[in-house]
Amino acid sequence: MSTCAAEAPWLRRVLVAGALLFLLLFLVLPLAAVFTEALRKGLGASLEALKEPDAWAAIRLTLLTAAISVPLNLVFGVAAAWAIAKFDFRGKAVLVTLVDLPFSVSPVVAGLACLLVFGARGWFGPWLAAHDIRVVFAVPGIVLVTVFVTFPFIARELIPLMQAQGTDEEQAAIVLGASGWQVFRHVTLPNIRWGLIHGVILCNARAMGEFGAVSVVSGHIRGRTDTLPLHVEILHDEYQSAAAFSVASLLVLLALVTLVAKKLAEWKQERERTAADPPPVPRPLTPTLSQVGRGGKAS
Repeated sequence: MSTCAAEAPWLRRVLVAGALLFLLLFLVLPLAAVFTEALRKGLGASLEALKEPDAWAAIRLTLLTAAISVPLNLVFGVAAAWAIAKFDFRGKAVLVTLVDLPFSVSPVVAGLACLLVFGARGWFGPWLAAHDIRVVFAVPGIVLVTVFVTFPFIARELIPLMQAQGTDEEQAAIVLGASGWQVFRHVTLPNIRWGLIHGVILCNARAMGEFGAVSVVSGHIRGRTDTLPLHVEILHDEYQSAAAFSVASLLVLLALVTLVAKKLAEWKQERERTAADPPPVPRPLTPTLSQVGRGGKAS
């Protein structure tokens, strides 16, 4: 009997109750409080807060940032994962470390680094100003820091998947005369599509909810460079609690939609995996002595 099966029933109940209590206190109740405060003055007041021009500008900028940064990370993430998982080369460990770098660096540091490079007194600041190109306190700077912060999500989802699959199928396709693009399109991409979908969903969720790095490079120009998280902060600082919680509830809804999409993708992946697995072949029953007649034949 395994150790888990031998555990006392009361211990399992305590562990399950502790986990549920933790989730209730630190996840469910805060999210419920956000929706409660957003609807305190009624649904109409909450919708009015979302119809304001500044709120619409923040929504558009958030969606625009995600629409640019996620495809860029899709290309970079697939390329990095393919290089790490399928090839051996000098400096591979350094590349793996660089992929994980945004996880260990504070988003605020990423924003400050962007200021150092592209700000008015940064390395490329004078050249950008001379050519009338704005990066910091504009959409390009917001997109740059968002790409930096969200880069690992797709790559880290694909690297272990590609490593587990190996290179046998790709090598077989090359031997049969397939080009590199054909190998990727018809062999590699179908094998990684569900990991790719998971990575894109997580990357999109982080891109829409990023605050620290965007706050540093945005300049907080209301109606122009404020994303939804920054707009929530501005409303809260101005003591517009109902409007702040209304916008925050929109962010929570986007997060919930992301989780539902992820679960649907996992459910469909599991269905395809189950359909692809052949059903078990029933083993023939061994005839008993009473069923075996003389001469070794079953009666």
